[in-house]
Amino acid sequence: MSARLVKRILNEQQHHFPHQLIEEEEEEENEEEGSTAPSTINPFDLLNDNDSEPEQQGDESADETSMRDDDKVGVSSLKNSTQASTSNPKSKKKKNKKKKSKDNAVSGKRGSEKELDLILEDLALNANSSNEQHVSTEGKAVNAKGKSKSVKQDAVSILQVDPKHLSAENELIRIFGSKVVKSFENTNNQPSSSRPMRGVRRVRHNLKKTVLVTPANTWLPCDDSLSMQFLEIKNGYNYFRYVHSPSYSQYQKSFEAAKAINDINGIASILQHRPYHIDSLLTMAEYFKVVGEQQMSADTIARCLYALECAWHPMFTPLQGNCQLKYKHDANKPIFTALFTHMKNLDRRGCHRSALEVCKLLLSLDSDDPMGAIFCIDYFALRSEEYAWLEKFSEAYQSDNSIWLLPNFSFSLAICRFYLEREASEDARVDSKKSSSSDLMTQALMLHPSVIKKLVTKVPLKDRTWTEILKHAFFKSEQTGIPSQDHLINIYVERNYLIWRLPDLQKLLIGAAKQVVETLESNKSEVNDWSCVRKEAFSSEKNEYGHLLVSDFSDSVAAIPQENLQQFMGIPRAGEAILDENQFAIQQGNGHAPRGVANRNALAVLFESMLPWVTYEEGEPDVNHPGDGEQDNQ
Repeated sequence: MSARLVKRILNEQQHHFPHQLIEEEEEEENEEEGSTAPSTINPFDLLNDNDSEPEQQGDESADETSMRDDDKVGVSSLKNSTQASTSNPKSKKKKNKKKKSKDNAVSGKRGSEKELDLILEDLALNANSSNEQHVSTEGKAVNAKGKSKSVKQDAVSILQVDPKHLSAENELIRIFGSKVVKSFENTNNQPSSSRPMRGVRRVRHNLKKTVLVTPANTWLPCDDSLSMQFLEIKNGYNYFRYVHSPSYSQYQKSFEAAKAINDINGIASILQHRPYHIDSLLTMAEYFKVVGEQQMSADTIARCLYALECAWHPMFTPLQGNCQLKYKHDANKPIFTALFTHMKNLDRRGCHRSALEVCKLLLSLDSDDPMGAIFCIDYFALRSEEYAWLEKFSEAYQSDNSIWLLPNFSFSLAICRFYLEREASEDARVDSKKSSSSDLMTQALMLHPSVIKKLVTKVPLKDRTWTEILKHAFFKSEQTGIPSQDHLINIYVERNYLIWRLPDLQKLLIGAAKQVVETLESNKSEVNDWSCVRKEAFSSEKNEYGHLLVSDFSDSVAAIPQENLQQFMGIPRAGEAILDENQFAIQQGNGHAPRGVANRNALAVLFESMLPWVTYEEGEPDVNHPGDGEQDNQ
């Protein structure tokens, strides 16, 4: 609030209004004469017959200067002004306020009190404007079936993506500093093919700004051959799908033909005419990965995401968590593959917070979670130290089965509680009514006992204490006997084993394992009880996550020598270039489970595991192993 406005309010509370108003006007005129701000007095108003007009015009100028200091206060306190005029609206409202105060002193005093209330209210609203906008956005996603707004808002807001954390460059700058990042990018981070050659002039384009990736100036602009269609509003979510133009569909058919015969040159030729063909970009990214060109593969995925984002519908706001792109539509599948690969690339660069935001986006696009993002989100939350958020997510996220029973959340929530307990001395927000980290870890081991032996081998854990623990019959086996549970445990160990290299967490695990052994020795019926819980939580008849490959959640990158790759995809030998720096491609995996490997070429099997769409028929199926197909489909 400006000092001049406060003084005016105090003066209005006194009884000598005329005398004080004259003094106030003289002070304001003197201040305005010494001010460098341009005058707003109209010199032609001096020709008017009204003697009081110049004085009022001077008041308007002073009041306008006051309003520049606090324009919100003036607007909120003068809502009842009805006098029509062609002058400045702010000056008009100030003139009406003075006129009203001269007529009635009592009403002026009440008006000043109301004005103070409006000022305080306006400041409070201004401070909380972002929160109100956040709530209003969530309020649009109300479940049509009658669910409460608060529950719906929690489910949507928990997956809202913070755009400032999506950029890997911003996270690297926060970690290492801008000087280090820029120095590294100028020397090592750029591939040699992208560095400008002497005498070569590069064309720079003004590209559309996107939130998922930052486009390079050397990229070509996107056309409108790929677009997005709005389908419907259902249960508070907006449903969309990607749509191909007729010209894009022709190139898609050419891609399918090249893929059928494993012709990578044919895919490269598609990119010569259609640089942003999505499936071709995905195919070439996979090719670069298997030949060891990780940076080229990451750049290709970035181009793919840029093209996908340029096609977004104006109503498509996925960062708010209220949009759905169903995986069942073939045109929607590439964005899931691209986001999942981009998330893994961010993880390899150490940008775990950015990877967490991408994982949230991936999980929010389809409630069925076709890529298994639910098995990654806890890992990235732990690596980025978002412990409180992970606990809130486990409580707010709506799923058919409780995510507390999944192996990754059973152990990750115990780790969250462990770190929150350590911070309790500095921050007292930890709820004492919740279970302790030791209790949560004990329950996790009771529910998933085979994790111990797998972690001892994978981490590895070499303490002698583990040898004694593994001698117990409860922890001796690497299998639980339930295929669906064993599959999820394998995914958890492959994704999260790095976390268990921390000594503090190893001590927590040892203490919980010893507690389990003591409990089982005193009460042997606990074994049967937890066995019943496992059979109830994980069905042995159906594995709904059977399409997820354990290798997809691994940090290791499988590579194959280019000489061996040539004999399977018709790739030219050294010196026979198939691509230039602006041509890329790779098609998404079809999500099929691994095929049978008995009596087959080992190199072909390795290649199929990395490129799932490639199929090599080597004779008739092995009749001695009729159950291979059934086992692979589990």
